[in-house]
Amino acid sequence: MLEILVQMYAYAGFPRSLNGIHTFMAVMDERQTKGIKDEVGKEASPLPADMNKDEYGAKVRARLAGQEVVPPPSGYQLFAPVIDTFLKEHLFADIFARDNLDYQSRELATISALASMKGTAGQLQFHLGAAMNTGLTETQMKDFISVLEAKVGKKEADNANEILNKVLSSRAK
Repeated sequence: MLEILVQMYAYAGFPRSLNGIHTFMAVMDERQTKGIKDEVGKEASPLPADMNKDEYGAKVRARLAGQEVVPPPSGYQLFAPVIDTFLKEHLFADIFARDNLDYQSRELATISALASMKGTAGQLQFHLGAAMNTGLTETQMKDFISVLEAKVGKKEADNANEILNKVLSSRAK
């Protein structure tokens, strides 16, 4: 759970991530006060010192996009190369290389965050596709959207479902 909250800063921002961590801490303190002993999750292994984060991050992003080869930079990558560097080296390397949460779990957490925010349709479309590129099935994605409806809201779930249908339609071609 903590690793999901750590990942959320990249998608929901530091303030929301820190607020989530504080809430999680309060829940854990309350459980400890009640005598509940929770198992601490696995710590992430350190990343190799010689890791080429630009290369690693580019490969992760391509894999999540369902591409076998890293495409040449285009669009925003050429217009704002520094954000591309941050995405590759920090998000898709520093965070995604952490070995205490698998890519499917990272994608589901990301979809949850993006579905609950306005103005993130493009990113939500990418990550719905990425989730399927990690092996999640159409049925699992639809089931997940049902959970979004129950836990987040109908409007957010309807929006995610509409975008999922676009993803599924483009994958059928």
